[in-house]
Formats: sequence, structure tokens, C-alpha cells
Amino acid sequence: MPALICGSIAFDTIMVFPDRFKHHILPDKVHMLNVSFLVPDMRREFGGCAGNIAYNLKLLGGEPVPMATVGRDYDPYADWFDQCGISQKHIKTFDNLYTGQAYITTDQDDNQITAFHPGAMSLAHENHVADAEGITIGIVSPDGRDGMIQHAEEFLEAGIPFIFDPGQGMPMFNGDDLLRFAEQATWITLNDYEAQLYEERTGKSAHELAELVEALIITRGGEGSLIYTADGRLDIPAVEARAISDPTGCGDAYRAGLLYGLEKGFDWETTGRIASLMGAIKIEHHGTQNHRFTLEDFLVRFEAAFGYRFG
Repeated sequence: MPALICGSIAFDTIMVFPDRFKHHILPDKVHMLNVSFLVPDMRREFGGCAGNIAYNLKLLGGEPVPMATVGRDYDPYADWFDQCGISQKHIKTFDNLYTGQAYITTDQDDNQITAFHPGAMSLAHENHVADAEGITIGIVSPDGRDGMIQHAEEFLEAGIPFIFDPGQGMPMFNGDDLLRFAEQATWITLNDYEAQLYEERTGKSAHELAELVEALIITRGGEGSLIYTADGRLDIPAVEARAISDPTGCGDAYRAGLLYGLEKGFDWETTGRIASLMGAIKIEHHGTQNHRFTLEDFLVRFEAAFGYRFG
């Protein structure tokens, strides 16, 4: 069952600061911040929310269909997607722009400071959900503002259930915007910081937001995740990672797990646990698309973590 993944495709320049930001940022001076971090470790990776989610869903055996806008420098990414067997039918290229570029600095506490150049992503609204055939589920992840608004409306009009994942796009929307997304979406997924902002901007608690959708999913890093449904709140445990290498892209891996579980019709207990394990596997590897596994590998590790197999 094809899943339409609306969102960004970007090149990530990931830099690791071998210290903690808090040692160098003075709380009483944040209004006049002027800091420089020495980052001896730097890598350039394939990234962007749509790219990362598609990659992870493909690893699970899903059928991702990314819908994104890219620039004249996209060719290396196109070659990578070809190697991965990921559809590029709904990736539109603009030769006068660059593909999105993220510059991410991570410290030893897994805090991140990111600068993002949207490039062609700003034209995400040039793609339309109706152009993709045979879609059974979708996600609206961080993208151009107009594109996110348009794609949510188009999913609703087409009667296709979708996840709303504002992520880094949260600053682009006010409370009314976020309420409208909640009324359109089938599910919402946020991290704990985004959830707090969502509540503050809409004036609704997590329980109240959950009443507008079939499920509200809130991730909490190493503390696991919470899934609010009409039946109450589920606490999904985190999976202990074998190593903590790089948190970049963990949220996207988690969301791919959600899409996979929803596609397969699994209950929320299993769907949340699939997503949790996906996040753990990702954090064990540098970059957002460098981890590998077979579905059997995944099932074995899932059973070791949770005591049962799904499927």
C-alpha cells in the first residue's frame, strides 16, 4: 500500500561539538548571543524529513512515495534513491534553486542547533496530492508553509488518512493554523517540546487535542512516547540503544514506524513499539540514512525488546 510522504528533501551538513552548549551560552546574555563552536567532526548526509521517512519506511518493507521539490544539485540524492528503490515520480526539480540545506550542530547532550536554507522546498505547493495515484495513507511533514497547508487540505478532500507532523515547521503557524491542521488530520505526532508549543498556541491540552484526531503521539526521547486515543493514554517504552551516536533523524525514523504500523493495521501498542525501535536503531548510527537491517533482523530485535513478534 503506497504511502505519500509530503515533506522536505535536503542535504544535511552535520557537525559534532565535543562539549555541551550550556557551558558556553550564558542564560543572562541570550538577548545578545555571539558564540562560536569548534566542530572537528563534520559530515554531509542525505536528509530532509520526506527523504528520511521514505528511507526508513522502505527498510521496513513499506512502499514510500515521497512528494517534494528539489534544486539543481539534487543528482547525488537521485542516485541514492535509485539505489534504495525509492520512487521519485513525485519529486519535482527547479533548476534555478538549490535543494534544501540543513546545517546541524549537535553537542554531547544531544542538543541541536540547526540553520536551514529552504531553497526549492519553498515551492512545495507546486506538487499536488491528487497527482499521486493509489495512495492509501499519507503524512504532511515539515516543508514549505504553503505546501503543508495545501497538502493537508488535499489529503482531506481526497479522503486519505494522514499524519500531521509539524516538526521544525512549527514556527510558521499560529494557533488558528494548528487547530485547523488538527481538524483535518487523522493523527498528529509531536515531540515533547513541540507538544508544549502546540498546547500553548491552541489553548488546548493534549487530551483536548486528542479529541480532534484518532490519535495524538508525543515522543519523549529516552523516556519513550505517549499515545493519546479515545480509549485513554498509552505509555510506549523506549528501546535501549546499543550506542548513542547521533540523534539527527530519530524522529523521522519513529514516524516511518508509525506509518508502517498504520499501513498494516496493527494496534497502537505494537505500532508505537515499532516506531520506538526504529528510533533506537537510528540513534546508533551517524547520519540519517546510514543504518541497515532486514525485516527479519528487525523482528528478532523487536521480540528481544518486547517479548513478542508482530505480523
